[in-house]
Amino acid sequence: MENYETLVLFVTNALFVTLLGWYLITNLQWYDYKLSRVILNHHKPQWHLMYFFIPFIAYYTTGHFFVIFFYFAILPAIFVWHKKLDKKLVLTWRVKRFLVLVISLVIFQNVLCTLKDACGTYGVFMPLALAYIGSFMIEKFLFTIYMKEAKKKLREMKDLQIIAITGSYGKTSIKNFVAQILSKKYNVYATPRSVNTLAGITGDINNSLPKDTEIYVCEAGARESGDISDITWFVEPQTVVVGKVGEAHIEYFKSLKNIIATKLEIMQSPRLEKAYIHTSVTDEPHEKVTFFGDEILNSNATLDGIDFELKIDDEVIKFHTDILGEFQTMNIAVAVKIAKQFGMSNNEIIQAVAKLEPVEHRLQVIKAGGKIILDDGYNGNIDGMLEGIRLCSLHEGRKVIVTPGLVESSDELNLKLIDSINKVFDIVIVTGSLNAELFDKNLKVKTKIMLADKSVLTDVLGKQTSSGDIILFANDAPNFI
Repeated sequence: MENYETLVLFVTNALFVTLLGWYLITNLQWYDYKLSRVILNHHKPQWHLMYFFIPFIAYYTTGHFFVIFFYFAILPAIFVWHKKLDKKLVLTWRVKRFLVLVISLVIFQNVLCTLKDACGTYGVFMPLALAYIGSFMIEKFLFTIYMKEAKKKLREMKDLQIIAITGSYGKTSIKNFVAQILSKKYNVYATPRSVNTLAGITGDINNSLPKDTEIYVCEAGARESGDISDITWFVEPQTVVVGKVGEAHIEYFKSLKNIIATKLEIMQSPRLEKAYIHTSVTDEPHEKVTFFGDEILNSNATLDGIDFELKIDDEVIKFHTDILGEFQTMNIAVAVKIAKQFGMSNNEIIQAVAKLEPVEHRLQVIKAGGKIILDDGYNGNIDGMLEGIRLCSLHEGRKVIVTPGLVESSDELNLKLIDSINKVFDIVIVTGSLNAELFDKNLKVKTKIMLADKSVLTDVLGKQTSSGDIILFANDAPNFI
């Protein structure tokens, strides 16, 4: 009987520690593996209480009853929590190494305690702490090797031109527009999707950058001071872009001044030849800087695309693009300037702009069942969302918006967003809890639906919408936000 109880406690402890490790690494993956962000900047800190601290305390206070509590309460609760996540843990090699370390350490601890009969209760904190520290050291060591390999690869590509792009808004669009236009004349490679961290860029260079690439277009993102500097000194771009800057991620930077200072770290490139900076960032002249944002003329943006003119070098050039959103003209404008820098003719650029493909989930038009869907799920800035709302106002039928509001922004900007929504939409579906209270209090529309759980969104849209409606998905924050 005693051996059976020991086995049950052994297995239960191993499963419990592994479960806590799974919860920990899931949250670390969401927040770029920064423990400080998981603890201090988590959007749902109550999850830590429910799925980590209460179970942790219960383990040391409930004695033998913990076995019942674990199998009938903790295990089912975390299973349901994981099942409802729309951004589940991705089993990368880093995650696998961490989980193997957790499991190995807890089994080693439990075997040692069992053989020596020295543990009244198997430990929980120690294997988790050692796994985190061990994982951190392993990843730092491996990352140093990966960085050296990536740096060596870049140095071997002697004629490679590197364009690095940062900003609060539109950097992914600028990256894609620059890559699409330049690819009409050069062999161009751009970082995929929203890969914009030092780790992501390093992995992308090692695994995906073709050695015959002539121009590498790299997106640089930041959550704290120094992030852009690290990327800049690593890739050493000859051409840099700082797009429009605003209060995105204000909770990390604390002030717009800090955001601007961080974005301008891109100017530190030791090989800098040319910089393009949006007028919202600074007006301080610099011999290598060309400002953009004020050269757009006669813009007409509709649900069919944009017709506009650009004044470049005292010459006015007319363009048409099927890309939606008037704000995209400034992103196209800097891409045009870069194309001119690389020797493309006006005619080549005009044709390339006309054939630009939309960035996925950024004012992407989808038609289904007689409905027009504007998928702007990856756009989380106020300017982009307001333009999506304006485009919807041009539609003659009913108008529906699905949004969590602005994330990592201020109440002031969310209230500005709500005011625009009130003027245009018939149905508003608010997803998530982050801005739910603010929206619920200030929305003044015919139909207002608050959804804490996005899993029922498809059913709600099926019941609430019909042929002839336009549906705007404005921002699509994962449900951990």
